Amino acid sequence: MENIDKFAQMVKESKNIVFFGGAGVSTESGLKDYRSEDGIYNTVKEFGVPPEVILSHDFMFNNQDTFYRFYTDYFLKVSANPNDAHKILAKMEEMGKLNAVITQNIDGLHQAGGSKNVLELHGTINEYFCVNCGKAFTKKEVAQMDSKPHICDKCGGFVRPKVTMYGEMLDSNVEYNAVKAIQNADMLIVGGTSLAVYPAAGYLNYFNGKYIVLINKQQTDFDHKADIVFHESIGKVLNEMINHLNIQ
Repeated sequence: MENIDKFAQMVKESKNIVFFGGAGVSTESGLKDYRSEDGIYNTVKEFGVPPEVILSHDFMFNNQDTFYRFYTDYFLKVSANPNDAHKILAKMEEMGKLNAVITQNIDGLHQAGGSKNVLELHGTINEYFCVNCGKAFTKKEVAQMDSKPHICDKCGGFVRPKVTMYGEMLDSNVEYNAVKAIQNADMLIVGGTSLAVYPAAGYLNYFNGKYIVLINKQQTDFDHKADIVFHESIGKVLNEMINHLNIQ
């Protein structure tokens, strides 16, 4: 693959790499991309509204039955395993090259793949809480609940995922740490994201380091700012890069 040797050399030279990723990382594990054209079409056909509406603060509270039908189908019932991208990023962290993974995904696959320093901008589907009393629940506990929508067994309140919905503010501590990590990085790898979701995509403007590598199957508005662009599978690119790095 063209530019793999250049990519590997950049990684070799760098001491503080940050990875910024999106849905394209998870789809290679078989998870649905509900924001793709097919995903939006299927959601509107089945639920009557696009996914951005369903996954909004107001819809979640005002249409709890529909919200949890969608959420159960796309997130709660779905299981997936880490793919090559997740595993290689964890390996890069073990090598002392990768300092942080900043992800827009909520599936927890980076941690499952072995990454330790993961900043989840939009929260996680693996943690839940009651909006009334604050009682915490695990994904397994919520999946086993008979009530739909899910009701707290302590106070009868609504149990929601610890996910940032449309119309809600991102966690300020996670935002701060993400921006700080990007500012301090000497190399930024951007993968599996169209960079169309803000404010998260705007964080890339804080990068002051030396190298930017962008890996995404489709073009993005950020392509022209990258030193190398791969319109390929992120797992394939990272796999070839790490193999190339190991034989140098």
